[in-house]
Amino acid sequence: MKSVYLMCFMASAISLADANESLAEKQKADPTAIENNAGAIATAAKMIDETEFMKHVNILASDEFEGRAPSTPGGAKTVAYLEQSFKELGLEPAFVDDNGDKSFRQPVKLMELTVTNKPALTLKHKDGSSQELPYKESSIVFTSRSGDKTAIEDSPLVFVGYGVVAPEFQWDDYAGIDMKGKTAVILVNDPGYRKPQSELFKGKAMTYYGRWTYKFEEAARQGAAGAIVVHEDGAAGYPWEVVSGSWSGPQYKLFNSQGNASNSAVEAWITQDAAINLFSQSGLSYSEMVKQATQPNFKPVPLSSTASSRLELTSRESKSYNVAAVIPGSENPDEAFIYTAHWDHLGVKPDTEGDDKIFNGAQDNATGTAALLEMAQAFKALPIATKRSVIFVAVTAEESGLLGSKQYAENPAFPMAKTVAGINIDAMSTLGETDDIVVVGYGNSEMDDYLADAAKPQGRKIVPEPTPEKGFFYRSDHFNLAKKGVPMLYAEAGMMVRNQSAEYAEAETARYLAERYHKAGDEVHPEWDNGGILQDLNAHFQIGVKISDGTMWPQWRDGNEFKAIREASLNGK
Repeated sequence: MKSVYLMCFMASAISLADANESLAEKQKADPTAIENNAGAIATAAKMIDETEFMKHVNILASDEFEGRAPSTPGGAKTVAYLEQSFKELGLEPAFVDDNGDKSFRQPVKLMELTVTNKPALTLKHKDGSSQELPYKESSIVFTSRSGDKTAIEDSPLVFVGYGVVAPEFQWDDYAGIDMKGKTAVILVNDPGYRKPQSELFKGKAMTYYGRWTYKFEEAARQGAAGAIVVHEDGAAGYPWEVVSGSWSGPQYKLFNSQGNASNSAVEAWITQDAAINLFSQSGLSYSEMVKQATQPNFKPVPLSSTASSRLELTSRESKSYNVAAVIPGSENPDEAFIYTAHWDHLGVKPDTEGDDKIFNGAQDNATGTAALLEMAQAFKALPIATKRSVIFVAVTAEESGLLGSKQYAENPAFPMAKTVAGINIDAMSTLGETDDIVVVGYGNSEMDDYLADAAKPQGRKIVPEPTPEKGFFYRSDHFNLAKKGVPMLYAEAGMMVRNQSAEYAEAETARYLAERYHKAGDEVHPEWDNGGILQDLNAHFQIGVKISDGTMWPQWRDGNEFKAIREASLNGK
């Protein structure tokens, strides 16, 4: 797949010249007809319509779309719907396929892995006793290796604290131990979580070292046979039901010809109660071990227990798609502003308790996907295309670890050095208009300033996220573009909901996490108030127009981890 839009653009240079000649004729006849002045922008913004927005949401979150899992009939329906919607809006395909033809689709080759035997995690202790942690109740066991079976058998357990190797923080939780044949027991989040006022890591704000993806990656790099993450609601940012629901059923990984053979044989989560009991079997206090794990001189602690689990699984190669469309720039079409949103959710979960087995993903992320289409419609309503191109990318397999955006970042339609900046839209707030807009990753880049300017006419102020310890900056698709140096904004309606009490948003957010997030309950609900969504979309549109119709290049703030990457990218390094 040749996935660089510039190739497509160069191939159509003659048609672009014809279009420019036509624009020149229109401008001569009526100079204001193709000017993106304030009035024209305001008129185009009115194309962001709640009725149309909810039409898209209701379709995408319907039972007919079966929860939009990648590589499923519901996923295929979603891809087709997005492709057709972009066509109807008059956008151009963003990619060029292997035959040299334009395409809205970018293939994302996946491995679909399904554990079929509901394996328990069995712990054997030094006194000869054994304990079985039931599947989904106290443990969830899976693998990222392909094949038909995998296992660990009496694998010695080692507590490795937060499982972090971070030279920039002079930190190594695996120092002095050979993990071959052993299984790592790992705390979720990072050492700064329990010392929020300190300079340990980034204090309260989670770093990437706190994400579960990193935990399993690092355990594999250390040669561990198995890796077990201890779940805590507060440290993870979600309840155990999110883990058991998300990690059962088919799981997706980016395809590689080795079948991820270098990964640990078994990856697992266990509940905090199970961990407390496990540590007590070694004569250790869980709380004391957690405290030790925050010390810079922490060393791995072998436990006197072993772990066993045998997994039977099916694995198959499958293919999903990122779906993207572009409006070519009128003057600098090789530069682009990007909007991203993930279209996938968790699909159908037959083992879920109750009658409803479909995880519809209405808020997460039919809202963001519908928003992408509304943004595209507003840009198409401008009298003339903005000077720079604008690309709208609906990515797949976000719920499986940001896989679609990783594929796009590695094989972009526009080179990362030509991608000026962007906005990611994920799980929009349905609580109503707000007086604030929360920036996830507040202070990272100059994109905050653009947002502040766009929010001011709405009577809103921008504020930092209230729960940086949950690591939301590392949990959505903008992260993969940020890692390539592109300044990305991720922001949504905040906690100061108009005409509601100060406690309203916090209570409703807690209810969403407890009852709907990554559950069958994430459906369209009659109490939804889309006022905040419309505020956000208007602000996102204003930012996109300002940057894509200008010459500015938003920058990362000094000290940000992505600043050097961006500078090297822009300098051709």
